[in-house]
Amino acid sequence: MATSVAAAAGRLRRAIRRTPQWRGPSRRALSSEAPPTQAAAVRDAFLSFFRDRHGHQVVPSASVRPRGDPSLLFVNAGMNQFKPIFLGTVDPRSEMAGFRRVANSQKCVRAGGRHSDLEDVGRDLSHHTFFEMLGNWAFRGVYFKEEACSMAWELLTQVYGIPEDRLWVSYFGGDPKAGLGPDLESRDIWLKLGVPASRMLSFGPQENFWEMGDTGPCGPCTEIHYDLAAGVGAPQLVELWNLVFMQHNREADGSLQPLPQRHVDTGMGLERLLAVLQGRRSTYDTDLFSPLLSAIHQGCGAPPYSGRVGAADEGHTDTAYRVVADHIRTLSVCIADGVSPGMSGAPLVLRRILRRAVRFSTELLRAPPGFLGSLVPVVVETLGGAYPELQRNSAQIASLVTADEEAFLASLQQGRRVIERTLRRLGPSDAFPAEVAWSLSLSGNLGLPLDLVKLMLEEKGVQLDSAGLERLAQEEAQHRAQQAEPVQEQGLRLDVHALGELQRRGVPPTDDSPKYNYSLRPSGGYEFGTCEAQVLQLYTEDGTAVASVGEGQRCGLLLDKTNFYAEQGGQASDRGYLVRVGLQDVLFPVARAQVCGGFILHEVAAPECLKVGDQVQLHVDEAWRLSCMEKHTAVHLLNWALRQALGPGTEQRGSHLNPEWLRFDVATQAPLTPEQLRAVEGTVQKAVGQDEAVYMEEVALARTAHVPGLRSLDEVYPDPVRVVSVGVPVAQALNPASQAALQTSVELCCGTHLLRTGAIGDLVIIGERQLAKGTTRLLAITGEQAQQAREVGQSLAQEVEAAAARLSQGSRDVVEAQRLSKEMGRLTDAVDTAVMPQWQRRELQATLKALRRRANTAVRKLEMVQPDPRAVLPASQAAQKTQELLQQHSEGPLIVDTVHAESLSVLVKVVRQLCKQAPSTSVLLLSPQPLGQVLCACQVAQSATPAFTAEAWALAVCSHMGGKAWGSRVVAQGTGSTADLDAALSTARAYALNKL
Repeated sequence: MATSVAAAAGRLRRAIRRTPQWRGPSRRALSSEAPPTQAAAVRDAFLSFFRDRHGHQVVPSASVRPRGDPSLLFVNAGMNQFKPIFLGTVDPRSEMAGFRRVANSQKCVRAGGRHSDLEDVGRDLSHHTFFEMLGNWAFRGVYFKEEACSMAWELLTQVYGIPEDRLWVSYFGGDPKAGLGPDLESRDIWLKLGVPASRMLSFGPQENFWEMGDTGPCGPCTEIHYDLAAGVGAPQLVELWNLVFMQHNREADGSLQPLPQRHVDTGMGLERLLAVLQGRRSTYDTDLFSPLLSAIHQGCGAPPYSGRVGAADEGHTDTAYRVVADHIRTLSVCIADGVSPGMSGAPLVLRRILRRAVRFSTELLRAPPGFLGSLVPVVVETLGGAYPELQRNSAQIASLVTADEEAFLASLQQGRRVIERTLRRLGPSDAFPAEVAWSLSLSGNLGLPLDLVKLMLEEKGVQLDSAGLERLAQEEAQHRAQQAEPVQEQGLRLDVHALGELQRRGVPPTDDSPKYNYSLRPSGGYEFGTCEAQVLQLYTEDGTAVASVGEGQRCGLLLDKTNFYAEQGGQASDRGYLVRVGLQDVLFPVARAQVCGGFILHEVAAPECLKVGDQVQLHVDEAWRLSCMEKHTAVHLLNWALRQALGPGTEQRGSHLNPEWLRFDVATQAPLTPEQLRAVEGTVQKAVGQDEAVYMEEVALARTAHVPGLRSLDEVYPDPVRVVSVGVPVAQALNPASQAALQTSVELCCGTHLLRTGAIGDLVIIGERQLAKGTTRLLAITGEQAQQAREVGQSLAQEVEAAAARLSQGSRDVVEAQRLSKEMGRLTDAVDTAVMPQWQRRELQATLKALRRRANTAVRKLEMVQPDPRAVLPASQAAQKTQELLQQHSEGPLIVDTVHAESLSVLVKVVRQLCKQAPSTSVLLLSPQPLGQVLCACQVAQSATPAFTAEAWALAVCSHMGGKAWGSRVVAQGTGSTADLDAALSTARAYALNKL
């Protein structure tokens, strides 16, 4: 028997990978049993089974936006939301900390990152970027292998009625390199449940050992597979359910250590289960997809879907059906959860998905414009019952998809023209230029995914300059790294073993309630109380628990209580110092405090010995704390003011604050206008001016569940939870009949806040940018900084007004006109970079743009009648340079090169002479200067406008060089600074080729 099992394992090893490709006639039923079970009933049966028969708590699906997990682009498995339990970092006061037996249906997206199925979608009958994962969990050893296997077998065979002889099982066969033996316990459990040894397979770590990541909880898994062949011929196995037994931890050095507590984590794809239960060979033939496929057929000119794959799918029509159906589900779910197509991270992946769907629908299915958006209601109808956020946001989803589709179709059409024009200039063996491909890409001007550009070239039998493209990608990555926000250091942490040891010893979570012990003095200042505590544990920098630390050591300090605020909820950690009781003249600086599973770890520099059992007194940095309190209360008022200005449906997407500034991300349909920004500031100023009381109170989490207007984020909140209400007592705000939460700021928040709003002083929004389509990031300051920003803004406004007045008076000569033009440029730079109100910046930028056009027009007119003597280039030299450039660029409608010129006026003169001799040629010249500055001048041929303008061309090149540009549709100039002229010239050529 052992020999036959080993032989079967060899034959089937490849067949039971986690993402098998189901091939063959997709419409053929697997059995004659009827009628098929509907998706909603299958989902409900799973949840009811674990809730009613086995006492599991059914929890809702988490958002596909990962909660506080930068390692993930999207939630890609049911276990993601429970990682704090596995890692031991869950807040002991939260509802999650009480989870023991849990079941749910989790929305999952696997596109981009480590687990991505994007490239396989459409090519076979089973891959999806969005899918639903049914799962059950047992935390902290409440049950383990025997119960998990028994429940799974009971559900599949007794509830769903799957014949036992169609089910196979695989288990972990051991890993000698890691010192792990085979999981004979799981094997014996299956044998006991009646699975014959002939249908059991033993595999190594690649198939049957599950790991969360490079480090962290992990363990053997056992998988249940379904035989599509029904015993006829060789088995065709597809994985149904994966049962993971977390009992090890992968350490940083690669070794495995036993976990302090064991867990069960299971996952079963609903789409695949449904295909089995409905007797289909394809997940696309289930009722989760059939309404979409029908809607696609009705809305397009393509023939009906027939489930073909590979060479049988002539014209790739059925592939396109599958791509569009899958992608519109992913788009709808992601947008409903707050992830919109954008320029980086998950939003960039979603943008790529949308563009992929548009191309397949328009080019292969002949769909009309706006088609994708019309499919959103079908997605809502099939999934909205299980995930109500789809119903709430259906209009917004359709609008965003339609707008992005429209923009992409325009880009796609222009991209085709650029490719065709470029190909006409290439020789038979020439590679397609990397610069042109890059200009078409998501990182360039048109926003076409690079894989789409490559595919379009492959269809024409053209090779792409891959090496050049790689170079451009590396340059882009370096540029993004330079522009990225600095990454916060993680600092000292307690790992799963340290947390497990503390829990084993019965050490209670740190009492951090003293952080709220502060009050207002009669004078209006704040009084912060000190806190006396006992040292419970010390940790070295590598996380080792020690009884004492010596002079000069940096260590982690665990106390029984603390008045330090540990970084969470977007608020920066407190800092300060502690002293040993009885030794008040030796200060132990505390750099930060972090929360780990309910324990507050203080990062301390020890000037003298510190040991377990010492009594210490803690002092927070009062100025630091007060400034954080000001910013946090201001964040709440800003959230409220944005809802007032943009509507009650406005949602916060995140925030961060420190003593210097606050950052706030908000979901918006469109960028905020200057008027809206000013109105938001005005609403905050009013609340500040009224010096309203700020009420804070801990209440049962259940009391906050149905309060109209109460704001909360997609976070795990403690129970009881702290409620912060401005101007209205918490009890009144939580009374559903009062509607008070609709009329003021009421939020769930664990942060530290002012007791009255007046101490904020003022709030100014000094920055605003689009993180992604539908999400705006605001940067703001408060107090004296805000007042200074207003003064700067007022001063610049007066300067712009004075400059406008001088421009209106006119200039007597070229030199004066050029001086005024330079003044406009200086003011533009000052307005762009000043710390000032963003609404005022936007208004002044618009004013200055118009003034610069007027100033440059005045210069050109005066130069025609009063040439600047400094700009006179010897006729012979100009003519010689012109001829040289014309000979070098004899072919094509474009001259992009470098020359030596002592001023912009001289450079403009050369450009004009070139264009005079070659009227159909567009010219851009760069002139490097001694101190690193680069001058730029360009002129666009009249035949190339209006699609191609000199002002936009110069701006694209000078922006690449970190500079500015100005001009008109025909002639423009600018400056920048770069050590890489070749890259700047490549940018100039790529932009022009894209527009010509």
